Amino acid sequence: MKFLLSSLFLLCSSPLVLASTPVQADREPEAATGYYQQQLVEAQHFMVSAAHPLATQAGLRVLEQGGSAMDAAIAVQLVLGLVEAQSSGIGGGAFILHWDQEGQQMTAFDGRETAPKAATEQLFMQGDTAMPWREAYVGGKSVGVPGLFAVMYQAHQRYGKLVWEQLFEDAIQLASEGFPVSDRMARQLAVGWNQGIQHSPEASQYFYPDGEPLQAGAVITNQSYADILRQVAEQGPQAFYQGENAAAMVKAVQQASVNAGALALTDLAAYQAVERKPVCGSYRSYTICGMPPPSSGGIAVVQILGLLERFEVGQLAPDSVEAIHLFGVASQLAFADRDHYVADSDFVEVPIQQLIEPAYLASRSQLIQTDKALAEVSPGSPVTELARLSTSSPELSNTTHLSIVDAKGNAVSMTSSIENVFGSGLMVNGYLLNNQLTDFSLSPKLHGELVANRVQGGKRPRSSMSPVMVFDEAGTLRIVLGSPGGSRIINYVAQTLVALIDWHLDIQSAISLPRVTHRNDFLALEKGTAIEHHQSALEQMGHQVRVIDLNSGLHGIVILDTGLQGGADPRREGQVLGH
Repeated sequence: MKFLLSSLFLLCSSPLVLASTPVQADREPEAATGYYQQQLVEAQHFMVSAAHPLATQAGLRVLEQGGSAMDAAIAVQLVLGLVEAQSSGIGGGAFILHWDQEGQQMTAFDGRETAPKAATEQLFMQGDTAMPWREAYVGGKSVGVPGLFAVMYQAHQRYGKLVWEQLFEDAIQLASEGFPVSDRMARQLAVGWNQGIQHSPEASQYFYPDGEPLQAGAVITNQSYADILRQVAEQGPQAFYQGENAAAMVKAVQQASVNAGALALTDLAAYQAVERKPVCGSYRSYTICGMPPPSSGGIAVVQILGLLERFEVGQLAPDSVEAIHLFGVASQLAFADRDHYVADSDFVEVPIQQLIEPAYLASRSQLIQTDKALAEVSPGSPVTELARLSTSSPELSNTTHLSIVDAKGNAVSMTSSIENVFGSGLMVNGYLLNNQLTDFSLSPKLHGELVANRVQGGKRPRSSMSPVMVFDEAGTLRIVLGSPGGSRIINYVAQTLVALIDWHLDIQSAISLPRVTHRNDFLALEKGTAIEHHQSALEQMGHQVRVIDLNSGLHGIVILDTGLQGGADPRREGQVLGH
């Protein structure tokens, strides 16, 4: 697959900062800001940027052993499922973009969870009323069929170089011998956000020993996790989807003390990861590629950038009122289309190409005024025969992302999740089960009409996960990027791409910028940053503005002709390492 793009990144220059030695596994955030210290990392041969130092180190070791980017991604993810269990894991799912440098081919692997076959559109309904989300996610009803092992194994079969078992070594060792509890995990446990944990004896005992939350820095083990990893390492994914582990998952879901669910052994045995065609669109002289439905991320990121194309964004200061206004309105317009049109394309017709068609975006962009905000906007009409109603669904920020480039130039951009912080709260064999079914519209109808993203048996809930890759006009891969952050992922990724392409920032500076989001609800400015002082000016333009925490977790790599540059989000404890 050839792409047409440009080499603007050669204009970027930054000091050499080589990181080839493992760093401290757990680091405290700076007391004054709550941010972690991050610096631009540069390397010559290969690089890993992931959400926890121990996971990054595992990926680096795989690359040092001659492994591929896909090998390293698996090793990283297995460690993340242990040390960052609140965000992702083998009880959840993932979207993977893979670039094959030799074959010049991109592949999109869909490992999104599916609803059990027995699930109906009434899953979260109580009579004529949808369950409150805070009640819906707890327990078994919200658990989808996990897709992570299936998608990683399928991708490894295509692009793995090392043997499957070798990729499990770091995670098994850490689970058996112990790892330090991160500050982030400890804070989330102390807050007690996830009410589901108290309904799972295994989760309660693990995360709240003696009734108290785990403390940052405490060294803990997870032998149950080590055991299931060892089984899957030796026997393949069937050890997860069949047999004793599958029976344990079904029992936990069907016999949950709250919201018992319908997950069945046949659902697990039948799960299939899916290869899909990436969504690719143009911005300036670049090609931006992302995930297709059931992710809305690929479409929405391309839309935001396409809507900005007619503006001289590069002439604006990154933190200026004007730049924030334009980005916010473009995001607002993209989210109106997202909520209206995007769902699982195996169940619903999604006009992907029409939504990213340059002529459509140029026409839609005419709604953007440089000095005036828009009221809540309606979706556009790239096609006339699709009549459906918009609907939103809650997506929380407890997800993870990793970006990897190997010595051959192959790359992986992978975003994975269990949805809510600590998922459904249910724990089986040392891992948490997801609550991804609450990413469906909890109510199947709006004003009496069926919505596209309603629950259906076997369907995949809509997601905002947005792993991306960017190519220049010669077809050369230049950016590997993604983030956690719920539905705000789309904004985080698009804003970082604007910073790289229009403002020529290096990857770390782009990731560290104050965040701005708009989901066709309100313009959000990141609390505690310089841009919060723009609230009054933006309100005078007509924006409804809120200053809130915007907890992105961006991890990215830029590929220069001279080597690799990597960045990690200072808002989380992630790390970049390379050689």
